[in-house]
Amino acid sequence: MPFDEDIPTPPLVSLLHRKQTTFINNKLKDVDLSSGLYPLLIKTYKNEAISQEELAEELHINESTVTRNLEKLENKGLITKTPKKRKKIIKTTKKGAEIAQTIMDYDNEWDEKIKKSLSEDEYDDFRDYLIKICEELI
Repeated sequence: MPFDEDIPTPPLVSLLHRKQTTFINNKLKDVDLSSGLYPLLIKTYKNEAISQEELAEELHINESTVTRNLEKLENKGLITKTPKKRKKIIKTTKKGAEIAQTIMDYDNEWDEKIKKSLSEDEYDDFRDYLIKICEELI
C-alpha cells in the first residue's frame, strides 16, 4: 500500500526503525540478545578494548544506560570489564566476538533489504543523508 505524499518524516523514520528492530530481534532470539544491547557489543568488538565512557560518547547514550546494559552483556558472558585506573575497560569474550560477527552479518542482511528498493547511488545518498541529519541533531 503506497504512502500519502504528504506524510511527515517522523512516522517514516519510526516505521523503518520498528521494522529493523523486529528483524534484528527475531534474528537474535537464538543468542538471547535484544536490539538494545547489540550496538554495545559490536562497538566493543570493533574497538578491542574501550572504556564505558567512550562507549557512551560514541553511541550517544547516557552512561547509566551503558552501565546497565554492560552488566547484562557481562552476565551473558559476552564481555569482560577490567578496572584500569579510574575507568573500566570493556573487551569482548570469545563468545561475544562470535556473536558480534554474526550480528554484523545480520546488519548487512538488513542493508541488503534496503538496497533492493534503491540503486547503489541512491543507497549511498540515503546513508550520507542519514549521517548528515544525525550529526546535525547531536
